[in-house]
Amino acid sequence: MVSDTIIVGAGTAGCVLANRLSESSSHQVTLLEAGPPDNSMWIPIPVGFTKLMGNRTYNWCFQTEPEPYTLDRPIPIPRGRTLGGSSAINGMLIVRGQPLDYNTWAQLGNRGWSWEDVLPYFRKFETYQDGGDKTRGHDGPLNVHKVGFRNELTDAYLKATRNEGFPFNDDYNNGEQEGFGYLQINQKEGRRVSAANAYLDPIRKRQNLCIETDAHVTRLIMDGTRCVGVEFRQRGQLRELRAKRVILAAGAIQSPQILELSGIGNPKVLSDAGVKVIHALPGVGENLRDHYTPRMNWRVKKKVTFNERAHGLPLAWEVARYYLQKKGLLIAPSAVIFGFVKSRPDLETPDIQYHYNLGSYANHARRTLDHDPGMTMSVYQLRPQSAGSVHIGGGNPLAAPKIRPNFLAEEEDRVSLVEGMKIARRIVNNPALDAYRAYEMNPGKEVNTDQEWLDFARRNGQTSFHLGGSCKMGQDAMAVVDSNLKVHGLDGLYVVDASIMPTMVSGNTNAATFMIAEKASDHLRTAA
Repeated sequence: MVSDTIIVGAGTAGCVLANRLSESSSHQVTLLEAGPPDNSMWIPIPVGFTKLMGNRTYNWCFQTEPEPYTLDRPIPIPRGRTLGGSSAINGMLIVRGQPLDYNTWAQLGNRGWSWEDVLPYFRKFETYQDGGDKTRGHDGPLNVHKVGFRNELTDAYLKATRNEGFPFNDDYNNGEQEGFGYLQINQKEGRRVSAANAYLDPIRKRQNLCIETDAHVTRLIMDGTRCVGVEFRQRGQLRELRAKRVILAAGAIQSPQILELSGIGNPKVLSDAGVKVIHALPGVGENLRDHYTPRMNWRVKKKVTFNERAHGLPLAWEVARYYLQKKGLLIAPSAVIFGFVKSRPDLETPDIQYHYNLGSYANHARRTLDHDPGMTMSVYQLRPQSAGSVHIGGGNPLAAPKIRPNFLAEEEDRVSLVEGMKIARRIVNNPALDAYRAYEMNPGKEVNTDQEWLDFARRNGQTSFHLGGSCKMGQDAMAVVDSNLKVHGLDGLYVVDASIMPTMVSGNTNAATFMIAEKASDHLRTAA
């Protein structure tokens, strides 16, 4: 097989790259995806994400190593394993982050990554259906619109937020994030729009694009300091593919894993794993970031939530309604209302994000809704200072890497999260919700001191599925790629995915990953 460009991973970034780099018929592009095609019946149905969180066919189902700050609990780390990657199994929430995030990247020495620089690429990937100002895009591949769920409880909740002094925000993606309002999602006509739907479906017949599924890349092929191809396992056979350049788009967990399996990384990590050092790069797998979220929930007095519609005959009606009208419970994303607030008044920008949902889970890991009415607020600190790592534990390319997010290791993270949970309780206890709020289920009214709040968070917090930073962009000794996303010290090798984020963006990471790939594509179309 001969190709100009090999893209490893058909997640969000890989799908964007495959589309943009194959626009010129003079280039041959091969896209390799370790998982199967995206043909599960649950992928296009929005609420199907609840069925895919533990599905090992379409989800890598990683988990963290035991860590003391989270009481040595293994925490599930879902990652998409199919065309579209995590955009095929996630909650479909589109959040760009704050201008401060990208201006910080630029100030760290990454020229061309300020808010002003990246805004055109946010506009480029979206078709925003709800108007908006000049910051919004209207002719991109990805359909984006506001959540359509509105009822008396959502109205009462938003009234409670205003009563507590928080503004209503009609569009948190235009550079002004603070306040509460309805989330924006990537759906169209009641169906999920994954990166594969948006970027691969229209171009699958391009003659210069080859898409290979069930192709698990096991290592990079190096010729001195140049990457000349990949080795991959497909349907029981070990194969090789060579190209002028290789782009790792395997995500924040598996891009560093592939680098380390190929002998690129921290010499001590590689030696301990029994892997020969090809190129010393100590930052590989370091700087891992994620949003750690405890989920608070309340029993609701009235039957106005998702819970009572998710079982028995009401569920049968919701299924029929979806197939007849593409409406109802089955188009529900992972949350309905957003909130961005400051945990203390002296902060320049919000440091806390809320996801409010018209439901409560009896089993959060399995996304099983309660039978009785309930509501949930997920809380996390936007820009965690706690940084972790992801590293191989040996040379077996099929073994899961060791994921250590280091959640809550830094005092600032603990303080902000505790304040965020207190604010959440204050909102729900506002009189505007008296007619709906029955009682607080978790953490419960007995939790009041800062230590009790923190203990609750340590016992119950989970990932928000926003991993990034493990192949960070920069010029310092721990940077893995430069501002063009080329791996330091090597030729023909790039990393393009959420792993290149030098610091965490303020919100869900999928929109930023679309942007990163669109921006990288512009450079890679002309790069040697």
